[in-house]
Amino acid sequence: MRRQPVSTTVRNLSMTDPYRLHYAPDNASLIIRLALEELGLPYETLLVDRRKTAQQSPEYLALNPNGTIPVLETPDGPLFETAAILLWLSETTGKLAPPARTENRAAFLKWMLWCSNTFQIDLRHLFYPEKVIGADPDHQAQLRRVFQTRLKQDLDILEQGLSDTSGLAGDVTPTLLDLYVPCLLRWTKLYAEMPEQPWFQLDTYPTLHAICLRAEARASTHAAQQAEGLGPTPFTAPILATPPEGSAT
Repeated sequence: MRRQPVSTTVRNLSMTDPYRLHYAPDNASLIIRLALEELGLPYETLLVDRRKTAQQSPEYLALNPNGTIPVLETPDGPLFETAAILLWLSETTGKLAPPARTENRAAFLKWMLWCSNTFQIDLRHLFYPEKVIGADPDHQAQLRRVFQTRLKQDLDILEQGLSDTSGLAGDVTPTLLDLYVPCLLRWTKLYAEMPEQPWFQLDTYPTLHAICLRAEARASTHAAQQAEGLGPTPFTAPILATPPEGSAT
């Protein structure tokens, strides 16, 4: 995929243009990269340099006024919000989700939005406590402990939910949850544990572990490993990314 500077104008792509993914290594854009690879769609990547806070530049804010990563430029205009991009890709291709009015559609949507609105938000609060509670380090440590407890509950909820409804994360035909869930679990292991309080062992969640094992065998993951320096076992035994360009933090 070609890499270019961040676009300076908001424009719609033509139907024949490749998608343009504004990304940072091992950020939420990873999930979108996996989806684009899984779907076999042509795309370009445009690095958003977090070390220079490029996500707050006027050019980037013209694409996403929230200043968050990712943005996907599409024929329908620039899209942001991870779940919205994923669902748009699924709807426009007819893949990676149970079709409308089929048995698992409602449950699929429920867990997709739960991953976005609950699990990922709890991770963000733990990663960036200063945005929630201010600069006091004691208050930040207290908030991290609160959200660490919440994440333990989230993992139990997700394990039970995906165990109860077969087909939401596919053994044969993957869905968006097969892309979303492994990334959330990767970041939980890498960033939500405190060295003095290790607590997350993936193999204690059999369904989630199986999803991650399947993800590591797919070509979409192999492409992302190379592009973002994710290491040999990015979901079952993750290590910090060593990307060829940009920074994961």
